[in-house]
Amino acid sequence: MVKATPLPRNETGIATALGILKQQFGDRLQTGQAIREQHGHTTTWIENQPPDAVVFPRSTEEVAEIVKVCAAHRVPVIPFGVGTSLEGHVNAPAGGISVDMGQMNQILAVYPEDLNCVVQPGVTREQLNTHLRDQGLFFPIDPGANATIGGMTATRASGTNAVRYGTMKDNVIALEAVMADGQVIKTAQRAKKSSAGYDLTRLLVGSEGTLGLITRITLRLQGIPEAMSSARCSFETVDAACQAVMATIQYGVPVARMELLDTASVSAVNAYSKLDLPEAPLLLLEFHGSEASVAEQSATFGDIAEDFGGTGFEWTTNAEDRTRLWKARHDYYWATMQISPGKTGIATDVCVPISRLAECVARNNEMIAEQGLVGLVVGHVGDGNFHTTILVDTEDAGEIARAEEFVGRLNDLAISMDGTCTGEHGIGQGKRPYLTRELGAATQYMAAIKAALDPEGILNPGKILPD
Repeated sequence: MVKATPLPRNETGIATALGILKQQFGDRLQTGQAIREQHGHTTTWIENQPPDAVVFPRSTEEVAEIVKVCAAHRVPVIPFGVGTSLEGHVNAPAGGISVDMGQMNQILAVYPEDLNCVVQPGVTREQLNTHLRDQGLFFPIDPGANATIGGMTATRASGTNAVRYGTMKDNVIALEAVMADGQVIKTAQRAKKSSAGYDLTRLLVGSEGTLGLITRITLRLQGIPEAMSSARCSFETVDAACQAVMATIQYGVPVARMELLDTASVSAVNAYSKLDLPEAPLLLLEFHGSEASVAEQSATFGDIAEDFGGTGFEWTTNAEDRTRLWKARHDYYWATMQISPGKTGIATDVCVPISRLAECVARNNEMIAEQGLVGLVVGHVGDGNFHTTILVDTEDAGEIARAEEFVGRLNDLAISMDGTCTGEHGIGQGKRPYLTRELGAATQYMAAIKAALDPEGILNPGKILPD
């Protein structure tokens, strides 16, 4: 595993806060080793750093009480959703209290006429969409995992639908949050837009629990489309596929999803899912709209793809056939795990301008080979974001070192192309070294905001900002 740097512990403060919180929460405060390690869990290769206790609040008022106790004794507070983050966001490098929002899982209100809703942070994406289905509405952000809305907000999550519907920053209207002193704030009303003061909503979206604990979220919703069509097409090279992507966007086709699988990924899903796809770069697409519009959009993409040498183009509006077309993408993770049994799949992501995407993917694959690693690429190519999964023996120090070097070189490459070291995974612990390289002096102003809002540094310490 990758070593995680510990931070100084406040042993006396932690012991005192634990005593107080145990009296207040009883069995809803747990200190067992297994549950603490589960709440320090991170779905990556960063070393587990468990908290000293896990507490399960049921209301904003209880979250505020937890924070007030921890603030009084200078004890770290680490918010926890379901633990699907990828860059060590939920680790506790200085110990402290993990605040598990799982019991704050109520959908508080849905306003169909306004296309918005209000939820607690423990509501999951799938739970929300199941609740909305009979009202003809859905929440479009899909990061893949069944993450909580609170966690998705805190990490500014994205996903396959981002090319059409944006990311969490585009779909959060207002927040309620508990700040570092225990005070509860509301960042905005439910109105569709506002020019009232600083945009604290956007400040907290993506702050990864370092500025406040989110306890209520007002979200934008979308109407379920009348029709959906899915399409796929193979290309001779990644560059040709990316050229087709750029032309599709420039032409104004309102594509909802646009995913790239490189040749290695297609080969893996063929073997795992018993598919017979051409082993070449593959684009998978989805279109939303009326029956007529999705047919037109699919046909338009087919014409564009043909101009760039696309082959095997097919599209359908039938639900079963759409599932079949997307099976390659849905089975990607499990397919990668079959390539090198016993190794761990390490996912990293970068995002670059679409005009540099093909070049970045090509160089990515060259660097994997140079390090003697096995790696595969999938990408949300409609917005220039791609994920590389490298397969690593986490007990092999040499392989870990080569993997770390590859990830660092990829981050630097994306930054050099006027891109970012993370399109949607966030900074957490794993990408802290690259934030200053990407944003320079801007990180000093981030640090000033952190110091102003959390002067004792108790909110999710050791994340985002460099030491």
